[in-house]
Amino acid sequence: MIQIEQTTYTTQDGNTVIVLTPAGRLDITTAWQFRLKLQECISKLSRHVVVNLGQVNFIDSSGLTSLVAGMRDADKVKGSFRICNVHPEAKLVFEVTMMDTVFEIFETEEEALEGVPRSIAS
Repeated sequence: MIQIEQTTYTTQDGNTVIVLTPAGRLDITTAWQFRLKLQECISKLSRHVVVNLGQVNFIDSSGLTSLVAGMRDADKVKGSFRICNVHPEAKLVFEVTMMDTVFEIFETEEEALEGVPRSIAS
């Protein structure tokens, strides 16, 4: 079981952005649950998602897979998928797997939220 905090923001141009903040480990035992949450948010609430990884101290390949799947889901509906506040322990996994070049990764949640409208315009 993984704890996932969910917050809804509205950008200045009226777009709804869902911020998901999982806590703990994003691994083979929790990735499926997180993946379902991402799917639900993108299909029912908003095509724009920010994942705040500040409270995730461990991520494995299945955790990365759930993030990639979420990014693909958002792309399919012309949405945006951003990651922010990557925990130092997890950052290494993104760098070693070169996933830091695949995802839009921001230092802070505020930066990730500000970045959302730019992708809509493009």
